[in-house]
Amino acid sequence: MGKAKNLVNELLVEVFNQILTIEEKILKKKGVELSMTEIHVLEAIRNVEPPTMSNVANRLRVTVGTLTTSIHTLVKKNYVIRKRDEYDKRIVLLELTDEAIDVLKIHDNFHDEMIDSVFKELKLDEDEVLIKSLERVSEYFKTKY
Repeated sequence: MGKAKNLVNELLVEVFNQILTIEEKILKKKGVELSMTEIHVLEAIRNVEPPTMSNVANRLRVTVGTLTTSIHTLVKKNYVIRKRDEYDKRIVLLELTDEAIDVLKIHDNFHDEMIDSVFKELKLDEDEVLIKSLERVSEYFKTKY
């Protein structure tokens, strides 16, 4: 890899890891005792329609078997309820509990505050090049992976 490619790689990995670390610390301070993986599962359940095991697994880009392990833990912790579809009993629907919704509000607030802070401190509203570049990076990852 060339110098520019190495630098982009290092920056992407560093920013990604920093965000996850900070997010986990803030959530723990607010009493949330879930891993970031568990929070992302809750978020995926909220954001897919209908919230079936298959749809959530696809959203997370994991197998249904991998998701089953996470869901089992989240059911035990009282964050998710499993329900069978009333028309097709083979389909498992996932439902968030009130506790999960509360955790996702904290998670969403973290992201809102982080983005507000980034825009304020770095004056990003004036930097169209960065925003366009991030959009291209996002599109690349959506189409390639």
